[in-house]
Amino acid sequence: MGVPPQPPAPSLGPRKAGRRAPPPSCVSRPWSSPHPLARCLPFTGPLPHVRPSAPSSFQLTFPLPTVAAPRDAEIQKDVQTYYGQVLKRSADLQINACVTTARPVPKHIREALQNVHEEVALRYYGCGLVIPEHLENCWILDLGSGSGRDCYVLSQLVGEKGHVTGIDMTKGQVEVAEKYLDYHMEKYGFQASNVTFIHGYIEKLGEAGIKNESHDIVVSNCVINLVPDKQQVLQEAYRVLKHGGELYFSDVYTSLELPEEIRTHKVLWGECLGGALYWKELAVLAQKIGFCPPRLVTANLITIQNKELERVIGDCRFVSATFRLFKHSKTGPTKRCQVIYNGGITGHEKELMFDANFTFKEGEIVEVDVETAAILKNSRFAQDFLIRPIGEKLPASGGCSALELKDIITDPFKLAEESDSMTSRCVPDAAGGCCGTKKSC
Repeated sequence: MGVPPQPPAPSLGPRKAGRRAPPPSCVSRPWSSPHPLARCLPFTGPLPHVRPSAPSSFQLTFPLPTVAAPRDAEIQKDVQTYYGQVLKRSADLQINACVTTARPVPKHIREALQNVHEEVALRYYGCGLVIPEHLENCWILDLGSGSGRDCYVLSQLVGEKGHVTGIDMTKGQVEVAEKYLDYHMEKYGFQASNVTFIHGYIEKLGEAGIKNESHDIVVSNCVINLVPDKQQVLQEAYRVLKHGGELYFSDVYTSLELPEEIRTHKVLWGECLGGALYWKELAVLAQKIGFCPPRLVTANLITIQNKELERVIGDCRFVSATFRLFKHSKTGPTKRCQVIYNGGITGHEKELMFDANFTFKEGEIVEVDVETAAILKNSRFAQDFLIRPIGEKLPASGGCSALELKDIITDPFKLAEESDSMTSRCVPDAAGGCCGTKKSC
């Protein structure tokens, strides 16, 4: 199946000659300096704690593409092995990246999590809660869907008129997800399945049959870091999103540029650290592709539970963070606006925590920047808000809130440190329960 023609991916610029990273420390670099996404060499050392098993057979729904770059192909093979054979459950992970949002989980999401089959939940390897708001009747694509936990939660929330597609390159994970299709549809009382699973690559969605502008929302949970060509993943997500749609995803980021020792370590790739993106690069990629600037939702610091991996990592810092990237037309408000949330979104009837910077309470006037106003006006949230440029009178409300642009938080490490000082972490197990910051899910 052919891929629609795509423009050549723009380069982030050449690496400065003669510049080498002294492991195990991270190397700081100015925000303005060019930095290409790392192409990583395969690590040739032994894998600690590996318990290999024979891969099971699987009939592909779509032919997987031939990957041109040998290094990328080697990384993909290593990741497939790690998630298909080495890891058997989330407790096998050696870092706490699967510690999720410090924000409270709405009741309807907790109930949806409880409906997921135990085996599916046990093989969850995400690092966030990728369940955005206002999902009724939406078409959602999950990049790197794994055993299908997030897909099955989302399928309940979109309802029978919505649809969820999950795509993953690890055939063992896809097999687990497909095994419980009938179980979940029967539990939800749906007459027909509203979930599809595809074995394929998330950077080659066209070859998996995913068409242009076919989805309202794309989600991903701690998977983009596992792909060498992150720009291509984001480019594909942009292509398949409808105008006004969003990429709502959790992933791992690093505070500084990673040294070679980390970028070529097999286990650290499998544990979502070796391929982590320097957090400022996300804004660069988003701008090149055409997304709105990234909107930070939640962030949590990552700790390591393996002494050998701690030695390799040295003083590098990692965070799991959730961002939302919107695809909208350039039409819309051209100046700051005041908005009023009408209320009524399922699970957020009285208060909508849109991101780390904006919380909208029902009936309250909130002053927002131009970008936020344009997103609300051009997305699925348009009917949920009254939006007026500053100077035009809005209906009377119970209060008023304003946020200066200088106060907007974009650094996930800053947000994680603030959250860490105020509250404990919540881990979404099958029952939606919580555990402490040092525990893995």
